Amino acid sequence: MGVVAVLYLLFLILLQPQSYVIAALFEHIQDIPPTDYDFVILGGGTAGSVVANRLSENQDVNVLLVEAGGPNMGILPIDIPLFTYIIPSQYEWNTTTIPQPALNNRSVNFPHAFILGGSSSHNGMIYNRGPKDDWDRYARLTGDDGWSWNSIQPFIAKNERWTPPADNHNTTGQYDPAIHSTTGINSVTLEGFSLPIDSLGLQASQQLGGIFSFNLDYNSGNPLGLSWAQYTINNGTRSSAAASYLAPNFLQRPNLHVLVNARGSRVLQITSDSKTPAFLSVEFAHDLDGPLYHAKASKEVIISTGAINTPQILLNSGIGNSSFLSSIGIQPLVHLPGVGQNMSVHASTKNAWIVNSSAATDDIIFQNQTLQNLLVDEWMETKQGPLVDSPETQNVYLRFNQSTLEILGEDPSSGPTAPHVSLGMQPGFFPIVPPTGKFLTLSTTILTPTSRKCSITINSTLPLNVFAPPVVDAKTLTTRFDILGMREAIRTAIAFFSAPAWDEYIVGPTSNLAAALESDDALDEYIRSIGGPNEHVVGTASMTAEDADYGVVNPDLLVKCVEGLRIVDASVLPLVTAGHTQAPVYIVAERASSLIKKKWGI
Repeated sequence: MGVVAVLYLLFLILLQPQSYVIAALFEHIQDIPPTDYDFVILGGGTAGSVVANRLSENQDVNVLLVEAGGPNMGILPIDIPLFTYIIPSQYEWNTTTIPQPALNNRSVNFPHAFILGGSSSHNGMIYNRGPKDDWDRYARLTGDDGWSWNSIQPFIAKNERWTPPADNHNTTGQYDPAIHSTTGINSVTLEGFSLPIDSLGLQASQQLGGIFSFNLDYNSGNPLGLSWAQYTINNGTRSSAAASYLAPNFLQRPNLHVLVNARGSRVLQITSDSKTPAFLSVEFAHDLDGPLYHAKASKEVIISTGAINTPQILLNSGIGNSSFLSSIGIQPLVHLPGVGQNMSVHASTKNAWIVNSSAATDDIIFQNQTLQNLLVDEWMETKQGPLVDSPETQNVYLRFNQSTLEILGEDPSSGPTAPHVSLGMQPGFFPIVPPTGKFLTLSTTILTPTSRKCSITINSTLPLNVFAPPVVDAKTLTTRFDILGMREAIRTAIAFFSAPAWDEYIVGPTSNLAAALESDDALDEYIRSIGGPNEHVVGTASMTAEDADYGVVNPDLLVKCVEGLRIVDASVLPLVTAGHTQAPVYIVAERASSLIKKKWGI
């Protein structure tokens, strides 16, 4: 690390007192002045940060936000966009799946962030709203037209603040200004440092046409084709939910208290005049061995702990399948069998090609520490240079044609605007760069996975340990559609790189990929040996129609069969969107905030 970066970190350390208190950000519950809260939000991730901000806009409403991880400020690997793959493990929950038979019995990482801002503080920062048909399907599944594509547009505008890229280059022809907002809170932008694969990708699109044709803006509701990626980055720095919705000017609100390093364990039932159980208390601890603290809300408790932790919180609270809860020694309070049982997650592989030794890639930044130090210094001083961007540069979103779908046996997409797979280009070998060589990585992702009976539950061997890691069974690549679809995605990537534009840039596939292309069996083995679920996880507390006898929450995100408890995070989406999940979670959180305000007249 360079001199400027080291001095900056020392400055931050000296600024921080023993007990962390900045504006309304507190490290321990005892630091907070006694307050009667209207709303307690468990989880300061992408959604929780939004809800805390929006509810505290009314100065007569007191809000407590409880976050398991620490504060997000001044952490270089988080702030620097290109370092998204080298964020230290202390900012992750470090969750793994149980052994996955379809992945050669491997237990694989299941990333989710342990820090204020949640996954928006560690993700690839891709901003993708998803296709129109996905949102219209959510509306049909829930019986609530408020979730349709047309209806969510105001909440997109409330979230997004279009921002010039770090290098202030001319962005004409790289996006459609007519469909973007400049008045929201969270910054969205284009890449701020150009690399050769940018022009090569555009040339290949022009040469091949068809499914690779250029799409001016994948956020139009129809993402199909090749587009420039859009990112939640502001002035070359990650614009997470914490950096935007919990920025210092918002933390200064006297009615908003943010408590970090407070790991939620359960929500607790309180006495109620109604026959319906009311859950208006949150239990948490600063240390895994206790003591346990409680915080009560007069209006609502809002769980925003994410698609992995939310079902864990609910089950520990006695909300879930009653038979299962009884079997592990937890008293069942509310019978909701859908808790943790409808998980939907994308399957991905990262495929690498060797490129010309004279090509400009990001590999050398991670192979040469001296260069990396210099670039960190440049970033610290100017917010310019190759560190200002996410590793992913351009995206191709594709639908399988009818003949391919007949071979695959079904079409699980929501409609003609919804892609089945995506190809994401990264100028280097990611996520772990080898010590030598130059590469181009292309991520292939199944966006409409059909693998079902995926679940997140709690460890039945430790029923009294509420902080035990969840039991995650992703069932990745367990269906014909998913494995054959991944085959087709990789072969489509090969076709894309066959365009003449790549002739002088790409040398050829890496040895393992080259060997995999020799036969279907070899390709399947390659997929199962390197593939896995990505961090786009939804559905574990799924919303369904209000009169449905399945699901976990109603379309207004209030938990079925209880009072005072609402869930606002990715877990409520019934099926994973055919795109990245960050923007949909922002949209869910903005609409949820509006619903809460309307319910309580605030």
